[in-house]
Amino acid sequence: MSALNWKPFIYGGLASITAECGTFPIDLTKTRLQVQGQVNDAKYKEIRYRGMVHALVRICREEGLKALYSGIAPAMLRQASYGTIKIGTYQSLKRMFVEHPEDETLMINVLCGILSGVISSSIANPTDVLKIRMQAQGSVIQGGMMGNFIQIYQNEGTKGLWKAMSLTAQRAAVVVGVELPVYDLTKKHIIMSGIMGDTVYTHFL
Repeated sequence: MSALNWKPFIYGGLASITAECGTFPIDLTKTRLQVQGQVNDAKYKEIRYRGMVHALVRICREEGLKALYSGIAPAMLRQASYGTIKIGTYQSLKRMFVEHPEDETLMINVLCGILSGVISSSIANPTDVLKIRMQAQGSVIQGGMMGNFIQIYQNEGTKGLWKAMSLTAQRAAVVVGVELPVYDLTKKHIIMSGIMGDTVYTHFL
């Protein structure tokens, strides 16, 4: 077996961090919409947002533009770990099954995607928990990333940092098991059809 290629890990992490910075406000509104209306938690009992656009406008008006990036630090840390491991492991697993990219099959790629999703999400679960907690708090965040991390650990222990890990891993298995193989398959057909060459623009598309 050839030596481990670190490029997919590095490039995957950088790409994931860049994408996270651009899409984070949308992810934050998703979290706010998900946590509102909880009857067992008075803090989130009120239905404050009617949809994504309404949430974006209201958060900006009431909490300021900075609130749209509440939890960005753990989100970037999550992508530095989850994104790096996900893409790097996916590429490495493919090379374990087949030596040459042209020998890859959809079944192999789906299997590698599922495994890389489970592995990466399980390792990065604490950063996911931290990100969601800070997104839900918004402008009332106390203590920053490290303060919240310590608070979760002190109040809930190690279990608190890996809360809902099985559900997160299942979600990642489905998402990555579809996302990366479909990306590979689509890119392969575009290049082979001659529509576009193997360039940066093709990868971006």
